[in-house]
Parts: sequence; C-alpha cells; structure tokens
Amino acid sequence: MIISLIIAIGLGICSLLIIIFDTTCHTLPMMLVANSSLTQILFATVLLMMTIFSLENDIKQRYYYDLFCIIRGYLSYASCTAMNYSFLLQAIYRYLIVFYPINLFWQSKRIQMLLVVVTWMFSYIYPFAFIFTGDITYNSSNQLCQIPLHLSFSLLFVIFNGYLGPVMAIQIIYLKLVRYVKEISKQALTTRNNLPRIRRELKMVRRIVTITAILVILGLPYTSFLFMSFFTQPPTYYYRISAIFTNPSLIFIMIALFQFTDPLKSFVMRKINFRRETVVPTVGQR
Repeated sequence: MIISLIIAIGLGICSLLIIIFDTTCHTLPMMLVANSSLTQILFATVLLMMTIFSLENDIKQRYYYDLFCIIRGYLSYASCTAMNYSFLLQAIYRYLIVFYPINLFWQSKRIQMLLVVVTWMFSYIYPFAFIFTGDITYNSSNQLCQIPLHLSFSLLFVIFNGYLGPVMAIQIIYLKLVRYVKEISKQALTTRNNLPRIRRELKMVRRIVTITAILVILGLPYTSFLFMSFFTQPPTYYYRISAIFTNPSLIFIMIALFQFTDPLKSFVMRKINFRRETVVPTVGQR
C-alpha cells in the first residue's frame, strides 16, 4: 500500500510539472486539471502518513495516539473532499461552456480561480470543527483517527459534503448534457454549428465520470462497511481491508487523468517519440 501511494504521488507531481513547464498546457481547462492533480497529491500524502503511522505502531506494538493522529484524521476528510470537488469543478466548467457559451463571465479565469479557492476553503473548514467536538477518535484496531463508523450526524455530514454531494452533482451534469445532446440533434440547423462542440464537451464530462467511477468502485468495500455500521457492527479491521482497494485507486485515477487529458497525453507521447528517434540513429551509427 505504501508503494502504491508513493507511485500515485509521483504521477501527480509529474502531471503538475508538465502543466507548469509545457506552454501548451497553460489554459483554463488545464488549470482545473492541475487543481485535481494537486488535490490527489495531498490526499495520497495524507493516506501515506496514516499508513506509515499504522505500520510503525504495529511493528512496535503501540496502542496510543498523539495530536498529529487527530490532525491526520481531519486532513483525510478535508483532502478527500477537495479532490472530489476538483472533479466537480471540471464538470461545471464543461456545463457552462455548453449551456452558456456566450456568457464569458462564468468561463473567465478569475471566476474559475475563485471557485477553486471557495472549494478549498469549504473542504478544509467544514471538518475542522470535528477536532474540537471530539468526533474524531482513535481506533486502536486500525491504528488511525477517524469518526467512528456508526449512525451519527457527524458521519452523515461528512459523507454528504465530501463524497455523495460532489459525485451526485457530476452525475447530474452528465445526464443533463446527454439529454441536451439528444434534443439538439433533432435541430438540423443548430446541429451543423454546435453539435460537434457539445459532443466534445460531453466526452470530457464522460471522462470525469469515468475517473470518479474508478474511485467509487474501488471504494466500495469502505462504503459497504460504512453503511453496514448504520445497522450493525462493522468488521474490526474495516479500514485495513478497505485500504487494500482504496489506496491503489489513486494510481488508476492518475493514469486515467493522463490518458483522458489530451495535452498531458500528447506531452508524454512526444517525449517517447523523441527518445525513439534519438536511440535509432545512435544504434545505426554503431
């Protein structure tokens, strides 16, 4: 699990460096992709710190926690929320391009940056209260600090704000775009001018849905334990079991981000082709 998180962090850093140094990536859509990459790096880093803490305590057979354990628990909720909302921002931007193509105000960099800042502030402020209310507690079996899995307002609040809310909003945007494409396809005059552009934006939202679906599918074990806790006691080592699936999901998300983001994919392919062109003449000279 540690290796998978390190790989995910490395891929995220690579994507950020490409966006920063490749001038073809200096666009508003790529700025939103960079935001997603940064949130994934932070989320993977928090999970890595939690995993190292658990491993160290297991090896030394310690069953106690410190203040940093509570902070890591808070950061796990905050960084996960920020990551999910970063994908929602990408979907909202595509939605605005399709439904409000003339209104450039909402498509401006200033407004989109403001939305990024607002989502970051919300993601890191709303779970902050759990530190002082005592909702984040130490679980000695799983060697981590989290909100206990049982039916409570705090847990439901986190689930909706950090997970269900943004994921459901992305699905709604995708369904609205699909319906809009079907409606506009029936209009012959409009189809000739707008349909290719709308289909392109629909394809981008579909890719965002695919990325979030990876996280949802590989997060099913944890989700199952979570809903199980509303009615009965979940398995003792619920987090250790779910981490086997959740941690590697970040690698698949980063790979999908490279595959679905054309500027990133083009940059990687250019570098691969350049290396091939460099190696072939060298071999021929020998």
